[in-house]
Amino acid sequence: MSPYIGLTIPAQAEYLDIVRLTLYGVATKAGFSFEDIEDMKVAVAEACNNAILHAYAEGEPGIVEIQFEPSEGYMKITVKDEGDSFHYVQTAPEELTLHHKSIQEASVGGLGLFLMQALMDDVQVFARGGQGTKVILTKQVYRKEEIV
Repeated sequence: MSPYIGLTIPAQAEYLDIVRLTLYGVATKAGFSFEDIEDMKVAVAEACNNAILHAYAEGEPGIVEIQFEPSEGYMKITVKDEGDSFHYVQTAPEELTLHHKSIQEASVGGLGLFLMQALMDDVQVFARGGQGTKVILTKQVYRKEEIV
């Protein structure tokens, strides 16, 4: 396993700023552009929000674990909770697009996952049968000389 920076926060929305600040610091050191960092902040906040809102029953204490694992050319971010998981079915990327659909056809519950997939290069979700959910988000580093 590669070295990583880890956080464990209470499953409460007021701790998300710590996650975003940590992501900014790690991603800056890893060479990500400002735009990519902003995309990652939105995706990671969405994954954390899902854990905060859906993993634990109202008033039940819980935690969210976040790992930032910078590597050569990419960063892997894992968001994990120990609460109730959900039934997740991996959908082909072309089925997730909202292009050519009316706003009435978009389901509110699935927009967060769609947003994560739109902003990150890879998204994997592991619902662990009532023992929590793990979301792995991966983003490639694109340097200016690579974009021509």
